[in-house]
Amino acid sequence: MKEYILNEIKVLTLESSVKRAQKMFKRLPITHVPVVENGKLIGCISESDSQTIEDHESSITNYTHLVDYFFADENATVLELIKLFADNETNILPVLNNEKNYLGYFELNDVLDLFSSSPFLYNDGVIIVVEKIKKDFSSSEVCQIVESNNGKVLGFYISSEISDTTQATIKISSEDINEIIQTFRRYNYIVISLHKDDFYLQDLKDRSDYLQKYLDM
Repeated sequence: MKEYILNEIKVLTLESSVKRAQKMFKRLPITHVPVVENGKLIGCISESDSQTIEDHESSITNYTHLVDYFFADENATVLELIKLFADNETNILPVLNNEKNYLGYFELNDVLDLFSSSPFLYNDGVIIVVEKIKKDFSSSEVCQIVESNNGKVLGFYISSEISDTTQATIKISSEDINEIIQTFRRYNYIVISLHKDDFYLQDLKDRSDYLQKYLDM
C-alpha cells in the first residue's frame, strides 16, 4: 500500500487556527485533518468537532481534547486499513513508519478501489454462506469440500460469530454448485444463502406443493 500514501492535503499544526481547519473542511470532502508537530502525529481533528468551536481565531492547541489519535502503519494490509477506516469513521487515515514519523495519509476511496479489484470481488463466482457449530468449524474442511467437487475457492471470510456458531461467506468458481452445496450439508453445515441450482430446496418445495394440493382436496 506504500504507493498509495498521499501528501496532497497540507496538515495542520497545533498553532494553526480553527478558522483554517474549517476552511479546509469546506473546500475538501474529508472527515478529518491530521495535526502534525515536528514530523510527529498529534492526532486528527474532525469536521464535526471543528464546527463546535465558536472562537474561529483561536489555535488548535486550545482544543487538544478534540483531537483523536489514530493512524495506520505503512505496512498495513488492505483489510487492516478497511477496519481502521470503519472503527474511526473517517475517510482520511494518517500513515506512520516504524519510528512513528508522519509519512502522509491514505484515502478511503483508494483502499476500497484496490479491494474491489481483488479476485474475491472482481472474478465471477457464486457466493455461499454456510454456518456450523463453532467447535466443529474448520477452514481447511471448507476448502476441501469445495475443491473435492472440482470447485475453486476465490476467497472466504468469517462473516459472523454468534453464540456457539460460526458463519462463513465463501466465493466459489464452479460449474456444479449444487454438488458443493449438498456436500456442505452432508458435513453438517447449514447453507444460509439461497441458490437457484439448489436441487435439495427445489425438492422440498415440490413436496410441500404436493402436500398442499393433497390437503386442499
